[in-house]
Amino acid sequence: MSRRTRSAFQHRPAPSLAALVAVGALLGGAAVAAPGDFPITKEWRDTARQVADAGVALSELAPNAPDSYVVKRGDTLWGISGIFLKTPWRWPELWGMNLDEIRNPHLIYPGQMLFLDKSGGRARLRLAQPVQGDVLKLSPRVRATPLDTGAIPSIPFHLIEPFLNEAVIFEGNELASAPRIVATQEGRVLLSRGDTAYVRGELGGNTAFRIFREPRPLKDPTTGEVLGWEAVYVGATDAVRPGENRDDVTGKPEIIPATFSVTSIRQEANVGDRLSPVPPREFTNYAPHAPASPMAGQIASLYGDALTAGQNQIVALNRGARDGMERGHVLALWRDGERVIDKTDPSRPTIKLPDERHGMLFVFRVFDRMSYALILTVNDPVKPGDRFTQP
Repeated sequence: MSRRTRSAFQHRPAPSLAALVAVGALLGGAAVAAPGDFPITKEWRDTARQVADAGVALSELAPNAPDSYVVKRGDTLWGISGIFLKTPWRWPELWGMNLDEIRNPHLIYPGQMLFLDKSGGRARLRLAQPVQGDVLKLSPRVRATPLDTGAIPSIPFHLIEPFLNEAVIFEGNELASAPRIVATQEGRVLLSRGDTAYVRGELGGNTAFRIFREPRPLKDPTTGEVLGWEAVYVGATDAVRPGENRDDVTGKPEIIPATFSVTSIRQEANVGDRLSPVPPREFTNYAPHAPASPMAGQIASLYGDALTAGQNQIVALNRGARDGMERGHVLALWRDGERVIDKTDPSRPTIKLPDERHGMLFVFRVFDRMSYALILTVNDPVKPGDRFTQP
């Protein structure tokens, strides 16, 4: 075994961060992806080199960490890391495995076995390949394969994918001047999938649009300042024919609206709904990481019409890119301590109980002053005004 290969089985914890995560992602072999498909930062590369000589402290392991685990379809790096470690979101800190050959640490595959090696007072995850009987052969592997072979993501991507196009925060009320549906096919009141809509407004050369309705201001829970505008997502529509301005047979100006076909629908569209271009699809696999500096804020609103939110639901945060928020940030949710009367004190003063951490958020869309986050875990219902901090 070469010196380089031997180093693939060793790590060193980052100086300022507790070591973490499913290193099986590193030994499991990465798909060869196009540049930019997966976020690999210089900071992670530097950390990887720092941790390349030692494993994880045994104190970082989860109490019931198994000796081995077989990757299953539907797993995520977050979920696997939670099986082995106390802090699953911190798995990128252990990307230190054979950097020259393993091109992408974000992908591992169903069927691969992860073996927990606790030798030397340190813990390491290795990829185990059965050889014969109960003997395991441990070695790193590189796998070159297309992206659609079932490699597992870092988080449950299917939960946030629908919101990448649907959940949008506009900096101003841009929809007020956006292209609009002015008429419907055969005078129909409501439009469904496959129906024709007639649209006026500047299309900017775009052909694919989202349909929105009723933009509402999103306000800071403390200051009341409007931070952005959120519109109700209605559906999607494609341009069929452009509009035109021309003279009719009598020589009078005549306006011909553009013709659109409704391609998908969340709720029936109607006259007055506004159009916004469909943005380029994001194929990035989100890599969980903590904010680099202290981060604190509040839940500004819940996505949809619910009064409270729970696990796997979407919330809007009153912090955005200008505050240092990034996609992939993991945040702690806090329950505000209740105010109660101390009945043991003759003066019966009102006291405030301590705030309690009770959940975790994952930021997946970031705008200038606000962000959208997925509630990964939570003990109590989440409501606007609840606090979040760095984990």
